Amino acid sequence: MNNQKISSILSAETWVTVSRNLLTKMIAEFMYEEIITPKCIDTRESIAVYQLTLKNEVTYTFEAKSRVFDSYHVFSESIRRHHSGLTTQATNPIQFILDLQSTIGMTSSTTAHLIREYNHTLIADAHIWKQKQHQEQSLTQMEYSEIEGEMDGHPWITYNKGRIGFGYQDYLAYAPEQKQLIQLAWIGVHKKRADFQAIDGMTYRGLIQEELDEQQITLFEEQLIQRKVDPKNYYMLPVHDWQWDNYIIPFFAEELAKKYIIYLGTGKDHYLPQQSIRTFVNQNEKKRHHIKLPMSILNTLVYRGLPNERTVLAPKITSYITNIHKKDTFLNTECRVILPGEIASINYDHPYYSSMEDVPYHYQELLGCIWRESIYSYLNPAEKPITLASLLHVDKEGIPFITKLQQQSGLSWDEWLNRLFTVILHPLLHYLYRYGVVFSPHGQNTILVLNDSIPYRLAIKDFVDDVNISQQALPELADIPVALKKILRSENPEGLCQFIFTGLFICHMRYLSDLLETHHSYSEAIFWRNIRQVILDYQNRFPEWEDRYRLFDLLRPKFTKLCLNRNRMLDDGYENGEDRPHASEYGFVNNILSKY
Repeated sequence: MNNQKISSILSAETWVTVSRNLLTKMIAEFMYEEIITPKCIDTRESIAVYQLTLKNEVTYTFEAKSRVFDSYHVFSESIRRHHSGLTTQATNPIQFILDLQSTIGMTSSTTAHLIREYNHTLIADAHIWKQKQHQEQSLTQMEYSEIEGEMDGHPWITYNKGRIGFGYQDYLAYAPEQKQLIQLAWIGVHKKRADFQAIDGMTYRGLIQEELDEQQITLFEEQLIQRKVDPKNYYMLPVHDWQWDNYIIPFFAEELAKKYIIYLGTGKDHYLPQQSIRTFVNQNEKKRHHIKLPMSILNTLVYRGLPNERTVLAPKITSYITNIHKKDTFLNTECRVILPGEIASINYDHPYYSSMEDVPYHYQELLGCIWRESIYSYLNPAEKPITLASLLHVDKEGIPFITKLQQQSGLSWDEWLNRLFTVILHPLLHYLYRYGVVFSPHGQNTILVLNDSIPYRLAIKDFVDDVNISQQALPELADIPVALKKILRSENPEGLCQFIFTGLFICHMRYLSDLLETHHSYSEAIFWRNIRQVILDYQNRFPEWEDRYRLFDLLRPKFTKLCLNRNRMLDDGYENGEDRPHASEYGFVNNILSKY
């Protein structure tokens, strides 16, 4: 039990601080998604005073500044709750949700589940805030896998650390911000049941010899022999202890009884969990593969399993994406973009759920593994990788991480940001315009490689879940394998652009531009005008693709507004259908990139 731990974390001061921060975020993001539409009742220079009147006779007032993309910067200290003639400073996000419920039409079932997610999020925020107060080491001194554990969570989704399925002991052991080294369990899975796939030139035996030393392989094979089975009939598969206890034993008990699954023991290497919780970076051998495992907890919008069909095709998706890279000198020589490949996978279908129709999707994602190339295997000694999300990090002294990088670089803000925008956008735009392929380049998926604290090149990961292709009959997509075409999500032109517009601009860059204006008075107008110019620079470099620039128009005046909080609160709730939920569509967002 960790009663002493939780008591030291959950002080009244800490709880008020993290609660106020979450309430502020909720108001700002609910305004963006038009879940709430408060009235402007006064203006004071660039700051407006808003009033939100609710059906339960409660009124909230607060001050906010308008930001680009119809967003708002809400001032925490200004939020007030008015009820029955009493005005109090508002700091309680749970009370806010209860006050909102009847006004926005959220069901009691959804509200109850959502309160649980918010409480989990607040507990995690309390730990993060407390740890930050005692943090002596700057992010500039940390390496990639450690920086990932310093993140605050998804900047847009308000219930961003719900992690339904974790108890408190699980949270302390497995949450990325706890930075607890873990060792993975290994099991033997019968080849009759499991499907191994790899890129050309990679064999199962070669993979395992890279991941385990000979002594460990021999030990695991002896475990199989002791169970009176032939090791040649089994694949060795890593599993997370939480998944083993909570899903593999109870859901695959018959497979265990029939020796289709056999527990082998614990691997020697130690790993750190990354932001996604289910991806692990080897700390003993940095160049060994990053391992992605199913962990069937509900976090943000989805359960964090491994979709079976995509897991099987992961190496083929990698081959398709990297073959484009190999043949294109702009990508491989000029941009020097890094694509850490998902080079091997094992999938194990559940014997009963896999034969059902319309089964909830997370029952099809229970057991498997994807081996991804280590980012460290691509780097030169002078290069430092960081997660793009880290550019939004602010330390206990109130200094943003990006500020320290810019200061160390010796560049002006204009110079540093222009490098950032070019490094990120040019390879993404090239894949979109030239090949009709996009990634989902949000902060978690995107790795920025620095040299002397200057943005140097881009690494993009997570092909299985986040590679998408155009529905248009582009000649570059004519040779895509049929199996991939069935699995990869295809989109119309606006839908394909959304992965950059919403995934990068809305989900990351709008927070970065707000942070720079707040901390450095760096104009949002200049920030976004420079991004537009980087897009135009690319288009001027390749004028022959003018028709693609009109087709995939990132500078259009409006985009359909995709919403991440509205999905859970008002549309899908907590129902689990046969497909993973996607962002809700509601109204339109004005595109600042068209304004200039």
